[in-house]
Amino acid sequence: MAGMVASERFASFDGTELAVHRLGAGRPVVLLHGLFSDARTNWIRFGHAQRLADAGLEAIMPDLRAHGTSARPHDPGAYPEDVLVKDAQALVAYLGLADYDLGGFSLGARTAVRCVVAGLTPRRLVLAGMGLEGLAGWELRAAFFIDAIDRFDQVRPGDPAFLAVSFMKTQKVDRVAARLLLQSVGDSEPGDLARVTMPTLVVCGDKDRDNGSPQALAEALPDARFEQVPGSHMSSVTEPSLGEAIARFLGG
Repeated sequence: MAGMVASERFASFDGTELAVHRLGAGRPVVLLHGLFSDARTNWIRFGHAQRLADAGLEAIMPDLRAHGTSARPHDPGAYPEDVLVKDAQALVAYLGLADYDLGGFSLGARTAVRCVVAGLTPRRLVLAGMGLEGLAGWELRAAFFIDAIDRFDQVRPGDPAFLAVSFMKTQKVDRVAARLLLQSVGDSEPGDLARVTMPTLVVCGDKDRDNGSPQALAEALPDARFEQVPGSHMSSVTEPSLGEAIARFLGG
């Protein structure tokens, strides 16, 4: 039986209001969604949060800054380097979390790694839709999306940016805020991974190599295992097996 999602807002480190959605009761797991998405699209719509709740966990799902129902400031000063890490730290502090798990999809996974490098200490970590190469070189990845934003009204089918622009339209992305956010994301270098010592699940679609090799990422981490689910980078979030894999790992 599907549970009710409770939503609230909190003030982040700089006073920016962010939305957070919660489902279930039990051990908390903070879940960070991907770029241009939101908690509902990544975690709620396709049942992943409910699968975690059914496994005795509480899914805590913020809408990242400039996404979903969170604030979308247009002031460049609202996007310091690693602002998403600072927001995650503020959420953990706001909720008083001391014993929790942390997971993310794509940009959310990248952010989760940056959170651990910055000092957060979840019991377990889930990195979905992420490969080793995707943790660094963000400048090139960001440039692709910034170009898509800048050419938003000119992009047509067949253009490499067409899928990104289509998704932004579906999600009603605030392009000014998104452009600023894209320039705030920091890289994680190979040496940083030695600090990610907690048990980690690397889970990725069998047709998803958008962020590099998930197997190489699992091998580079001190205590990680790799699990494959069906789908591409876009479609794997619709697969029940994604939530099932996360629930098995965190519920074990």
